[in-house]
Amino acid sequence: MIYFLKIVLCFTILILFTNRLQAQGIPVKNFYPDSLTNQEIAILKSKYGTNKELIVTYENQMLIALSYFPELKDIHIKFKVKNRTTPLATRPAFFSMLRSAKKRTYIITISKKSTTYLDTIIFKNLNYNAQIGVLGHELCHISDYLNKGFGKITVIALNEIFSKKAVDKFEFNTDLNCINHGLGYQLLDWSTNIRENLKRVNWLGAVNLTTDEKSERYMNPTTIHTILVKHPLYQETKKITSNCQD
Repeated sequence: MIYFLKIVLCFTILILFTNRLQAQGIPVKNFYPDSLTNQEIAILKSKYGTNKELIVTYENQMLIALSYFPELKDIHIKFKVKNRTTPLATRPAFFSMLRSAKKRTYIITISKKSTTYLDTIIFKNLNYNAQIGVLGHELCHISDYLNKGFGKITVIALNEIFSKKAVDKFEFNTDLNCINHGLGYQLLDWSTNIRENLKRVNWLGAVNLTTDEKSERYMNPTTIHTILVKHPLYQETKKITSNCQD
C-alpha cells in the first residue's frame, strides 16, 4: 500500500512539474530505438507531426526532438536528405522569407553523403541519442527564427560570411537554448560523438576545418556537463527520479 501511494505521489509530482516547466521538456538521459512503443510514437506524431514533412527512416528521432519544442507544434517544417558538405543545416524556405515568422516554411537538410573526412559525423553515423541532440540544435534555430524578421535573418546569413565571432556566439547560444529545452543529455552525446569521430577537441563547423580551434563555437562536452550539473531543470528532474526510485 505504501509503495502504491509512493508511485501515485511521484506520478502526481511529475505531472505538476511538467505543467510548471511549460515549454521545457522533462530531460531524459538516454533515448534508444526501443525507448517508445509504436503507440507512443503515434501519439507524438498526432501531437507534433502537424505541418511536418518527416523522413521515414528517422521519423522517431524527429518526433522525440519535436516534442521538446511545443512552440513549433504548428510551424511548417520540412526535413530533407541531400548530398552536401555540411552534415545538417537549417534555413527558412526562400519564397517564405517575406512572410511573418510563424507562417514561413523552414527546411532542415540532413546530409546523406559528405566529404571523406566529414562522413564520420553525418547523421546516419551518429548514435541514436546524439541524433536527437543535433536535431534539437537545429530546431532551436527555428525556434529562434520565430522571433526574427527578414532583416535579422539576413544579418545572420551575412555573419556566416563576414563574422566568425558572431557565428561562434550564435551557435554557442543555440546549444544553450537546446539545453534549456530539455535536450541537454542528447546534446552532450552529440558533442561527444562528433569529437570522438573527428578526433578533434573543438568543432567549428564543416567550413572551418583548417583554422585553429581555440574558440568554442559548439559547446564542448565539459562545458555542457558543467551547465547540466548546475541547471535547475536537470537537477530538479534528477531529484524527483531519485526519490521515486528509492
